[in-house]
Amino acid sequence: MSGHTQHELQDHRKTWIYAGAIGLFVLATIIALFTFSAARSSEQAQDKADELSTALDDAGLRAPSHDQIVRVLGDDGGALCEDPGHALRSAVLFDQLTNGAAGPGQRPIIADNRVVQGQLIALSVYCPDEVAEFERTVEDLELDEVIRR
Repeated sequence: MSGHTQHELQDHRKTWIYAGAIGLFVLATIIALFTFSAARSSEQAQDKADELSTALDDAGLRAPSHDQIVRVLGDDGGALCEDPGHALRSAVLFDQLTNGAAGPGQRPIIADNRVVQGQLIALSVYCPDEVAEFERTVEDLELDEVIRR
């Protein structure tokens, strides 16, 4: 038996069995932790989506579907909360508040005051610490009640 006794071979097999069992236990523990974390995160996302839907309805704004809110904003607001007053994000917002022409014909418009109201509500639910910065970004916009309800 190539220099190994029967007892040494059995000990070697037991070592591999124990190592395999420990490895499976560690893997199961890791999977359980991720599953628990995902379930907790999903529950928080559901709660935040409920809160946002209610706040938008209370403000008279039509809320997206509950599933859309959960998928897009998750439990932390996703891209919505990543520096909403940043220059590029502000430029995109301001570009949407135009007459729709391109090039030299493009002009700013007086938009309805509800244009930014939905984003302010979403920020207050998902990342209230960003609300003040966003309000400073949009404070100079000319907004009015131009859409009749």
